[in-house]
Amino acid sequence: MAGIEIDDTTADALQALADAAGLPLATYLAQVAEEKRRERALAEGAEIFRQVTSDPETVAAFDAEYGPAPAHTAPRAA
Repeated sequence: MAGIEIDDTTADALQALADAAGLPLATYLAQVAEEKRRERALAEGAEIFRQVTSDPETVAAFDAEYGPAPAHTAPRAA
């Protein structure tokens, strides 16, 4: 890893994780970095969703444009 210094304990732990995954360390770290990027994007998207759906004006404008979401009803016994 060019330009990155980590302590031996961390390096050993990362290597053990890569070995357990059957991957070279560089590939494993690239996958971990991508997973973390996706997690961050999902968290940011979820926060934006919460903000938007908590604003009644935004919800009303959405419903006016696209119609309200259909209500999900449970089947009734005959």
